[in-house]
Parts: sequence; structure tokens; C-alpha cells
Amino acid sequence: MSITAKLQQLGITLPPLAIPAAAYLPYVQTGKLVFLSGHIAKKDGKPWVGQLGKTMGTEEGKAAARAIAIDLLGTLQAACQANGGDLSRVARIVKVMSLVNSTPDFTEQHLVTNGASELFVEIFGSQGAHARSAFGVAQIPLGACVEIELIAELA
Repeated sequence: MSITAKLQQLGITLPPLAIPAAAYLPYVQTGKLVFLSGHIAKKDGKPWVGQLGKTMGTEEGKAAARAIAIDLLGTLQAACQANGGDLSRVARIVKVMSLVNSTPDFTEQHLVTNGASELFVEIFGSQGAHARSAFGVAQIPLGACVEIELIAELA
């Protein structure tokens, strides 16, 4: 099944490339690797604000991470299109780094991040399985609950 068909089956419409809110690029390609800048969680087009362990639970954080994964796929698609292709050019999701706005005693950052990781595997199969880091942090820009960055390899 094609990537486009999988997205349609899951009811996912990829967003357009977002304009950076500060002095950075949404992605940079070097060789076959594409580095995507961190994307914060958004809900209804606004920052998804919250702190895991205080105002949010693990399942809501996981939903936020999944929403970020969809936004990251929109950016990755733009990178593929800049090279004359689409998401079928993704050879591998290489690395995911997740920052979870959490209280000092919250220890389920890895479970929150699964919201993104599981979606990448669902869409790309074994090529979506990746190396990963998940950190608890004191704050994320705009009070967002989760921020995720990604590295992918293009064919």
C-alpha cells in the first residue's frame, strides 16, 4: 500500500509547510539526510499548552505527540517535494527526539513519545522504526506540552 493510501486510510491530511516563528529553517538537507526542526504540539491551530504530570496525563500527551508527527510528515513531504518527489522517497525515519513539558516526578516521557513513534511505524512499516530520545523538560516555547524533531533519510 502506498504512503498516500495509508494516510487516507488513517484519515490523515498533511498540513502545508509552516513558516518558522523565529530565525531557523523548517528543515535542512545534507546528502540523503533531512533534519526537521522541532515542531510543537498544536490543537485547533494553537499551541497545545500543558504540563505532563500536572495538567495533562500520559494519554493526552501521547495524542499531542501523534499530532506533532502529522505536522512533521507535512514538513517532510515539503522536503521530498523540493527534491521532485513525495513521501515515498523516505528510505528511513532515522531518529526522533522528543521534549516533554513535565513535572519533576513525571516519568512517562517515553510513553508520550510513543504517540509519534507508533504513527511513523504504522505509515512507513519497518522503515519507520527509529532511534529515539525522550526528555522531560521544565518548559517548551509557548507553553506547549511536547516538542519533537526528526531526522529522515531519503532514497
